[in-house]
Amino acid sequence: MKTHKTGTREEWLAARLQLLEAEKQHMRRGDEVARQRQDLPWVRIDKEYRFETEGGSASLADLFQGRSQLLVYHFMFGYGFRLTDERRGCTGCSLIADHFDSVIPHLNGRDITLICESIAPLQELQDYKRQMGWRFPWVSSLGSDFKYDFGAAFTEEQQRNGAEYNYQHVDKAEPQKEGMSVFALQDGAVHHAYSTYARGTETFMGTYRFLDLAPWGRNEDGLEENWWRRHDEYDKR
Repeated sequence: MKTHKTGTREEWLAARLQLLEAEKQHMRRGDEVARQRQDLPWVRIDKEYRFETEGGSASLADLFQGRSQLLVYHFMFGYGFRLTDERRGCTGCSLIADHFDSVIPHLNGRDITLICESIAPLQELQDYKRQMGWRFPWVSSLGSDFKYDFGAAFTEEQQRNGAEYNYQHVDKAEPQKEGMSVFALQDGAVHHAYSTYARGTETFMGTYRFLDLAPWGRNEDGLEENWWRRHDEYDKR
């Protein structure tokens, strides 16, 4: 384990006050970025998408569940990190999804629905959800263009010849990528408001916020790039 400098309480307080000002600036900048995000123009969606849910076939508007705002996490299933025959959900997406159940009641209270979608049969998603002990809504977009149209899945041609991912061109796209897309329902019409990918999804990883507070921080030097495991697998390493 690395060593760290030590000092007096007075030295600590002086450094802490300097850091506090930087933290306040960072928070104010974050508030401004959030305002710019909310000011993005909405794009009306006229294409019909169908999903398989526990309640049967549903449209994109149905996924709002009577609310006006919808967050859809693009969960990689059948592709990603550390898949097994029994566990085909991406480990990184699983880390993100671990944070969903506790926040959903608060989001619902603010007129927001949060769900996951994946390109996989609904039964497989339900089986994995049961293994992981999750309760959040998870729908199948299998057979739909939804994940492809919103930049989180790529056709075989795109994988060969390149595609747009995270708002830039990649020469060879992976079959699936993580991401979150946000929608609004207004006057009966669904609008696309926002999407984020790659490190943009760290926003939903509360675990990283706690690591950033810890004395050693993320402390990822010397670890394999994707150090995380499913929540019940750490003691099996």
